[in-house]
Amino acid sequence: MAFHEIKPNELKENTFNLFAKDWFLMTAEKEGKVNTMTVGWGGFGVMWKKDVVFVAVRPERYTHEFLEASDTFSLTVFDPSFKKQLAYCGVVSGRTEDKIAKCGFTVLHDGETPYFEEARMSFTCRKLCTTPLRPEDFMDSEFAGKWYGGENNANGEGGGYHLIYIAEIEKILVKD
Repeated sequence: MAFHEIKPNELKENTFNLFAKDWFLMTAEKEGKVNTMTVGWGGFGVMWKKDVVFVAVRPERYTHEFLEASDTFSLTVFDPSFKKQLAYCGVVSGRTEDKIAKCGFTVLHDGETPYFEEARMSFTCRKLCTTPLRPEDFMDSEFAGKWYGGENNANGEGGGYHLIYIAEIEKILVKD
């Protein structure tokens, strides 16, 4: 099957479900190597008169290095039969193994931006802004403590405060 392009205003998906229910693989390339990670935090909107997506990534994640080295990244959506692979890509680091190969994914490129042949939809995104979340930015310290604070926080999440990547949606590719 091939992909065809649609414009952001032609998207018929529930964008809340794309993040919260379907999840994305966020993928970037650095020095000829591709890495991916599952993301479920972010959203869609309009900023600076551009159709944008924003995505939260912890700086400790290996994919962060790839995002910093590239001007673009992709967000790919899969049908529910791939949920196990997406869960795997969210907990295993590309530092320690080739999780793309282990999942059986085939890397394609839209220009310089990698995405996956097995996806049902891919967003090609160009970074516009990266901004860190900081402890002093939270109005409710209990909320911040729920999601941050190392290995002992309420959700068992480790790591630092997320970086927010705001990127222009350059292209949406939908599988025929």
